[in-house]
Amino acid sequence: MAPLISLRDVTKTYFNDGFAVEVLHGVSLDIEAGEFVAIIGQSGSGKSTLMNILGCLDQPTSGDYRIDGEPVSDIDSDDLAALRRRTFGFVFQSYNLIPTASALENVEVPAIYAGLPARDRQERAEMLLGSLKLGDRLDHRPNQLSGGQQQRVSIARALMNGGRVILADEPTGALDSQSGEEVMALLRKMHEDGHTVILITHSREVAEAADRLIEIRDGTIISDHARKPRSASSAAAGLQKAVRDGSAAIADLSEAVKMAFRALHANLFRTVLTLLGIVIGVGSVVAMLAIGTGAQNSVLDRISAMGSDLLLVRPSMANFRGGGSAPVTLIPADADAILEVPNVAFAVPEMTSTVTVRYGNIDYQTTANGTVPAFPRAKSWAVASGEFINAEDMNTYAPVAVLGQTVAKTLFTNGENPLGQYVLVNKIPFQVIGVMAEMGATAGGNDQDDVMLVPLSTGSMRLFGQRNVRTITVQVQDATAIDQTQDTIQALLDERHKAQDTQITNMSSVREAFTETSNTMKLFLGSVAAISLLVGGIGVMNIMLVSVRERTREIGVRMATGARQRDILLQFLIEALVVSAIGGAIGVVLGLSIGGIAQAFGMPVSFTVGPVALAFACSFLTGLVFGYLPARNASRLQPAVALSVD
Repeated sequence: MAPLISLRDVTKTYFNDGFAVEVLHGVSLDIEAGEFVAIIGQSGSGKSTLMNILGCLDQPTSGDYRIDGEPVSDIDSDDLAALRRRTFGFVFQSYNLIPTASALENVEVPAIYAGLPARDRQERAEMLLGSLKLGDRLDHRPNQLSGGQQQRVSIARALMNGGRVILADEPTGALDSQSGEEVMALLRKMHEDGHTVILITHSREVAEAADRLIEIRDGTIISDHARKPRSASSAAAGLQKAVRDGSAAIADLSEAVKMAFRALHANLFRTVLTLLGIVIGVGSVVAMLAIGTGAQNSVLDRISAMGSDLLLVRPSMANFRGGGSAPVTLIPADADAILEVPNVAFAVPEMTSTVTVRYGNIDYQTTANGTVPAFPRAKSWAVASGEFINAEDMNTYAPVAVLGQTVAKTLFTNGENPLGQYVLVNKIPFQVIGVMAEMGATAGGNDQDDVMLVPLSTGSMRLFGQRNVRTITVQVQDATAIDQTQDTIQALLDERHKAQDTQITNMSSVREAFTETSNTMKLFLGSVAAISLLVGGIGVMNIMLVSVRERTREIGVRMATGARQRDILLQFLIEALVVSAIGGAIGVVLGLSIGGIAQAFGMPVSFTVGPVALAFACSFLTGLVFGYLPARNASRLQPAVALSVD
């Protein structure tokens, strides 16, 4: 039968700044299953490099390396990871335990990458730690354990997947004499149980515990002395792999997320700073879009309340050039003429002026609006109490008024009913015949209820001292023909005035223009918020790059215990995604809170699922994009190089 391990003419050369340094010079040796071998040599002799090659942590520059007769020199990184997972268990001088994990979690690591279910690996890890007299230390982290206890945890980890070959690199180098003797006794026990034990040491006293001594000097084996005859151990022949490979990846997503939370919690302050950029970005997106959408909806609702079937006729802006008062352009008779145009439902002329209203000893300055009976229909504004101006009021020039809510509440402060009462308008008595329903303020903050409505005829003669009107609001019967009706009215007015001195605004066009403008503004606000997300993403990438650098040795340990490149990539990606997801969730809450506060202060705010989902998805995508580079760098580290980093 082929030996368990066979090396033929193996060399290893390192290249540093263009200089080639050959560390191993044609090493050849065979190790049978069940042997207890010590490789002894001083620092710089090449023994650690030889161990890395034996454990598939590194590959030889040349030569042939076989395990069970199968060549391993040319297989890819994933197959090497699987081979380490199936065959080797590592015991390191510096223990190489993951500092943020408990003893139990450290021992479970090899089984995680073998795909063993959580309950099964936990039971096996507890059994191994119990057999090593660490049953009461399961939840202790490495910094809560003595050196000897940490080394026993390392041994339990080496045995987790079966550990057919135990590679112990200076296992007693960092221990006191008593702890060192305990560790050597454990290695001897492992050998007796059938494990092949390869001990790397510089101490001849420690090496004497092995059955076979191989001495290496300057990269060459100078002696190979068997203290006992070579023979395959019967226990080794019957040694079974303790854990069967499952998916050969992280057993489940929850385990990866758990490891991510553990790593992030270890540097809590740094994690909080990383979250800050994501939180600000997501919160800004949610708050800005909610407030922007609310403002847009508020204005659109008011435009819709006026109706998309309305035309607004006004004097042309050219008439106002050069200052001075507006010329007589639109007159009430124009409204009567417009009523004769086909497809016109009504035409409401209006003229306005600032007036002083007195009731009792209260004076109040407001706006008087002279209009016609069709005004409530045109403005979709109902009368709350009393009645509105009628045709008889118009024909008889009646001094009657309908008050807006603000004017009514200001003049009648003691709850007195305004209906039937007389008020002085610019010292002229007007009888209050109605009060309009409350409309509230416009998006620009103008109080729509601060108005007094009077008959157009009465206002023109007794209040305004003019005959021209400010606007004529026209409603069409068929909204699909509104453009044709607009052209007809424009032609009619041009003919009546013998000049193009009026302009007509189509309210549906206003709605479309406002919607387009507000969408552009929301896009701008969203872009500003997206910059915050970009900054947050760069922060995630920087922190993850630092994390990779700080945890290089941990990455090496994970690879030594069987993690593939994709497992490391997935682990660090998940950490970046966890940071982004937490930041996104906090940012959503922050954005909704800001929107709620704005709403409490009277600002129009609209909360919808879309912006919230978009902001959260963007934060998740930020973690994915900016976390990929650090994760890829981590996955491409060579195990031997990662383990050698201080």
